Amino acid sequence: MTDDSTDAASNRSLMDRLVQAMGGEPRDRDELLEVLRGAQTRELFDADTLQMVEGVFKVIEMRVRDIMIPRGQMVVVERSASLEGLLPVVLESGHSRFPVIDEDKDNVVGVLLAKDILKHSASHSAGQNAGEGDAPFQIESIMREPTFTPETKRLNVLLKEFRSRRSHMAIVLDEYGGTGGLVTIEDVLEEIVGEIDDEHDIEEDVDIRTHGDGRYSVRALTPIDDFNQMLGTEFSSEEFDTIGGLLMQHIGHMPKSGETAEIDGCQFRVLSADSRRLHLLQVTPPGPPPG
Repeated sequence: MTDDSTDAASNRSLMDRLVQAMGGEPRDRDELLEVLRGAQTRELFDADTLQMVEGVFKVIEMRVRDIMIPRGQMVVVERSASLEGLLPVVLESGHSRFPVIDEDKDNVVGVLLAKDILKHSASHSAGQNAGEGDAPFQIESIMREPTFTPETKRLNVLLKEFRSRRSHMAIVLDEYGGTGGLVTIEDVLEEIVGEIDDEHDIEEDVDIRTHGDGRYSVRALTPIDDFNQMLGTEFSSEEFDTIGGLLMQHIGHMPKSGETAEIDGCQFRVLSADSRRLHLLQVTPPGPPPG
């Protein structure tokens, strides 16, 4: 018997056992998931496999707006930026792709890849060494066409489009046609394979947790209005929706873990962040804890 026929027989055997355990074929998605969870409990496959299967089912139900990086946390570059002005942004953020904007974030005109900047810098340096003329840098010469997607699109559809277009990032459009944020193929895949938790993570359904000594753990995606109500602050929500967006605008770049800042007497410390977004903040508001 060939390997292919052996695998097919094994798959049929597994399916037969699953159907037998249910007393018939699953009638809907919930029943199918229960069958798979029971099969994993009986060690027919490992827990990591079950997690990925559950992630696939979750992605089918989720939409782009559920996972996008909000507009306020986007790291962008200006269309008019010089080559010297771009390099610090690339190095500090650690990103591989950057939306190129013309005046504001509602006018995304392209996508800039870090590797294209490095290639241009290398060829620019080689040209100077060869004594060639120093032509002015134009970002249009290396930026790529942006991909746009509505915030209501399902993640499984977006993932298929990413693969067919060989694209890794899309600009998310809100219901009014403005920029709502951005989403990457990595964001979608994380919903399937899961994220790595660390010691700073707090419960999924809690945005703000008090430590009882005037300090709080705050999710970066906490709405500013909720933050103000809980901590007694008066930050404006006109320009940014989330406290992470407000902090990033104040600092002027994507903060790293351990970085600190003070805004109107409120002390912030970044507890968790990666190269693309803020996750968790430690906050000490001014004055006594709100009662």
